[in-house]
Amino acid sequence: MRALLLISVALVVLLPLGGCARTGYYLQSVGGQLDLLSRRVPVEKLIEDPETDPELRERLIAVTAIRDFASAELGLPDNRSYRSYADLGRPYVVWNVFAAPEFSVEPKKWCFLFVGCLSYRGYFREERARAYAAKLSEEGFDVYVAGIAAYSTLGRFADPVMNTMLYGDDLYLAGLIFHELAHQQLYIKDSTVFNESFATLVGEEGVRRWLASRDENDAWERWRVRDHYRDEFNALVTGTRERLAALYASGMTEDRMRARKAEIIDEMRADYVRLREDWGGYRGYDRWFEGPLNNAQLGSVATYQLLVPAFRALLAEAGGDMPAFYRHAAELGELPAEKRDARLDELTAE
Repeated sequence: MRALLLISVALVVLLPLGGCARTGYYLQSVGGQLDLLSRRVPVEKLIEDPETDPELRERLIAVTAIRDFASAELGLPDNRSYRSYADLGRPYVVWNVFAAPEFSVEPKKWCFLFVGCLSYRGYFREERARAYAAKLSEEGFDVYVAGIAAYSTLGRFADPVMNTMLYGDDLYLAGLIFHELAHQQLYIKDSTVFNESFATLVGEEGVRRWLASRDENDAWERWRVRDHYRDEFNALVTGTRERLAALYASGMTEDRMRARKAEIIDEMRADYVRLREDWGGYRGYDRWFEGPLNNAQLGSVATYQLLVPAFRALLAEAGGDMPAFYRHAAELGELPAEKRDARLDELTAE
């Protein structure tokens, strides 16, 4: 009975609208979610178990502190999410497929019940994600497949910390937990960039405050340097995306546009090499640059970063008070799309 109930709930949560996706997609979504839930073990139990790997125990002790901080100091939901652990036996929990037309920076979207329309489509098995991406590529889309370390069920389930979230250091882990809990705090249907940018800002601000609460000067310096690198990487991606958008609106023939697009992407690669030299050889984005560097891949970064400056300004307007910031963001999210976009533009310009 319990399994049938879970399947019914998962179908309600994950079933896409209409008949655009096949039954196989529904089943992989349900199966993947149920498998994840079945692997959960309470974090407290693992910490107390003498058989738990010492390294894992130390990470889970950090998880407990980070999770408590999230609710006590950031005002994020206080529930059972990230109070359990699941080892999935793979490096990513899902693989997201991003797609965009060859001559447009606007992403393709897929629509689902409850969560609305998203600018990506997730798969629990990499081969299925790549097969779907190949199909879209044959249809003429730019495509990009990205492994994802964590995702949120928006509080409908008690999401666990997974092995996929533990590959980075505690700063990375804290940012992930804060980011995913932010989706439970606020989620606006049909607004992927709004939701992801909001969660990204909460994650970044949460890490800053987490570090400020602890006497860890070395960690603070690592975060400060990493934050600088991230800002420069985001600026490079955003600038390239803007250049491509201008190109696609230029009225050139497709052949000339295609050639110029390749030149702009090559210039982006060269700019990254120069950035890496300025960073003293830091190679944290090398793997990203091994990808196709097309409209879909650039759009995957914009999804998470485009509105971060606007939310940073909104947090400043709230005087740094997180609950007030959440209220203002929720009010912003409730505005009609045109008014919301205008307000976000104002905030970005501040």
